[in-house]
Amino acid sequence: MAAAKSEIVAVLGASPKPDRYAFRAMEMLRQHGHRAVPVNPAFEEILGEKCYRSIADVVEPIDTVTMYLGKQRSDPLIGDIVQAKPRRIIMNPGAENGDLAAKAEAAGIEVDYACTLVLLQTGGF
Repeated sequence: MAAAKSEIVAVLGASPKPDRYAFRAMEMLRQHGHRAVPVNPAFEEILGEKCYRSIADVVEPIDTVTMYLGKQRSDPLIGDIVQAKPRRIIMNPGAENGDLAAKAEAAGIEVDYACTLVLLQTGGF
C-alpha cells in the first residue's frame, strides 16, 4: 500500500531485532512508501539503512519523528529533536515524554500520542 505522501521518518530507538516494535515500524513505514531513517547509537545499519548515532546527524529534513525511547533515554535528546524541526512527533506507547511534548508544541511541532503501527494500518498516518 503506497502512502498518500511519502515522508522521511526518523525512528528514534530503532532496532535490528525483529521482535521489537521499532523494527516493525521501520518495516511497515517502508511498506507504506515512507523513508524510515533509523536513529540509535548502538547500531551501524538497520534494514540496509545507515543508522545515525543522533537525530542531529541526520542531514535530510525530517517530516516525522516516531519515538521508541522511554523518558529517561529521550530527556537528553529533547534539544536535538526540537532543533530538527519535524512537522510532528509520534510518542508510541511507553515513549511518552511531557517535557518533550511541551517544548515541541511551543516550537510549533505537532505531538501525537499514538502507535505508529496502528496509524499506518488504519490509514491515519
